[in-house]
Amino acid sequence: MEQVTIIPRQRLERLDLLGGSTRPLIPPQRTTLPLWLAILLKRQRRANVMPPPWLLVESLQDILETETHKDFIESLSPPPSIPAQRQTDYAGRAFYTTPPFVESCTVNAVPTALPYHWFEVSEILLEAASDDIPESDKVRQLLRDIREVRLAKMRKQVERLSGDGEGTRLDGVGAMEVSESRGFMAGVVDGLRKLDASREQERREREEAERDNQRYNDDDDDDDMT
Repeated sequence: MEQVTIIPRQRLERLDLLGGSTRPLIPPQRTTLPLWLAILLKRQRRANVMPPPWLLVESLQDILETETHKDFIESLSPPPSIPAQRQTDYAGRAFYTTPPFVESCTVNAVPTALPYHWFEVSEILLEAASDDIPESDKVRQLLRDIREVRLAKMRKQVERLSGDGEGTRLDGVGAMEVSESRGFMAGVVDGLRKLDASREQERREREEAERDNQRYNDDDDDDDMT
């Protein structure tokens, strides 16, 4: 589950979760919590959610501009990079952060890079904490525009597949985008499968015709010798 940043409105002792213990919540100190817990506290009016930088209007405008730039006309905007440095947990134990625990949805997230679950996180935050997101209506519109542009590019890239073994790159694609594009991707793959079967049939017929021609030529040579 993605992590988000909250500002607690009430004091709360630490909670022991499956993924580890949380920090004690002390207003107005910021803290990072799993998305589900942050939404629960928000609905109980015990915390406010701080939107990730990429969910602000200025950042979304930059991302949309990148998606429509000529340098990215056939690719998606780059995803956030995974930090390689070692970190320590609350008990002082060393670990390396990996998804979904990378800070891609906290206030420390990269403002101009969409994380893997950008669509799901934005929908959840806009539904449960829209009052914590500046210009939420404009944010919704920009997210729709970005989603449409990215899906159109994905469809165009997949439709270019010809079945000759050459693939296509979809770096930066999100989880929901993979799910939404599954239908037309399956259609393209099915078409490629039929095309490959047709090519195989043509190859067999061509080889059979060549063998028949060879046998005919051999028979002519035998007749000439007699």
